[in-house]
Amino acid sequence: MLVIPAIDLKEGRCVRLVQGDPLQEKVYSYDPVTIARQFEDAGAQLIHVVDLDGAFEGQPVNMHIVKEIAKSVSIPIEIGGGIRTEAAIKMYLDEGIERIIMGTILIEESFREIIQRFKEYIIAGVDARDLHVATHGWKKIIDINAIEFIKDIQSIGIAEIVYTDIATDGMLQGPNFLSIERILSNVSGVSLIASGGVSTMQDIQKLLHYSGSGLKGCIIGKAIYDGMVDLRSAIKLCS
Repeated sequence: MLVIPAIDLKEGRCVRLVQGDPLQEKVYSYDPVTIARQFEDAGAQLIHVVDLDGAFEGQPVNMHIVKEIAKSVSIPIEIGGGIRTEAAIKMYLDEGIERIIMGTILIEESFREIIQRFKEYIIAGVDARDLHVATHGWKKIIDINAIEFIKDIQSIGIAEIVYTDIATDGMLQGPNFLSIERILSNVSGVSLIASGGVSTMQDIQKLLHYSGSGLKGCIIGKAIYDGMVDLRSAIKLCS
């Protein structure tokens, strides 16, 4: 199972939010590039990057920082946040970033042709609260069940899913294991990356039990920054 450290960008800074609330932010670094290098030095095989401003505005905002991060490390990064057009996809692909996280726009009929052309690079980002899908930087909860949404995504040829549980994100109270179990047991062939709530090595140990059932990895943010999880030790545990 992959342990994937997260870098959330807001106004060019490395921050963490509580349940996606932009009014509850904590700044951890003014130099996200150095943070990325530290993650690589600790043994990370992949870095999860989110353009928070982009997610709120519906278009990439911190792309210059994302590009710098991608060039500063030799491991791949994945980028999400405000990527809702073909031009945005191409912009990141031109910079060598080949893991593009996209959300609910994936099931829009008008976007299907673009998906077919770029689907080898696209990862679905499913953000939800109690398995109800959230959109627009988590500001809106819509009447779509996350499990059904994931099945729809699979039907258009995208297998890998980053599932973020809003209720647990940034709370350091453990992942929503029930939701993870329900997704893995109801969606066959899914390759799931769980995000939200990981706060201890025990959480990671418990997630490891699902690695044979379709859980590919877990994303960890605040717990690393606050020193509750040592990234190098977590990677060793899961390797």
